[in-house]
Amino acid sequence: MSRIGNNPVAIPEGVTVEINDNIISVKGKLGELVQEFSGVLIKVEEGEVLVTRPSDSKEHKAKHGLYRSLIVNMVEGVSKGWAKELELVGVGYRASHQGQKLDLALGFSHNIVFDIAPEVKVETVSDKGKNPIVKLTSHDKQLVGHVAAKIRSFRTPEPYKGKGIKFVGEILRRKAGKSA
Repeated sequence: MSRIGNNPVAIPEGVTVEINDNIISVKGKLGELVQEFSGVLIKVEEGEVLVTRPSDSKEHKAKHGLYRSLIVNMVEGVSKGWAKELELVGVGYRASHQGQKLDLALGFSHNIVFDIAPEVKVETVSDKGKNPIVKLTSHDKQLVGHVAAKIRSFRTPEPYKGKGIKFVGEILRRKAGKSA
């Protein structure tokens, strides 16, 4: 029994949920998201979305919780939005943006210029004496996470000094280094 899948998804004001064949679309003030589904039954009743499974097979049990979680993420995304913040830790590491192009100086011989998807809004904060921060916001949780992971992959944090690109609030496992 999927405990997550059995919970109904509340639909806030200003959000509409439509189901056509095997496609669910969620519209809100921040945009529209569409998701294809299979193996579950989805109904919209009295301001709630209910996800049920046709049988207790392993595949249906797995998809039951999955699609309920995806619907919750879609509803929250079009109503509130999703955000990720990345921190650049290292001497001389800088970030700036012009439109949808993110320019990163990460200690390589050349700057990295990264084109960001048009659905994601990018903002850079560079305060004196603090590490630069890159803020990503969008209505699509999967897309924000994917873009943030791609930016982090340019210079992953190393375990000795912690230099690299990390998520704000991320706790890194540190190593002691050479002992005399």
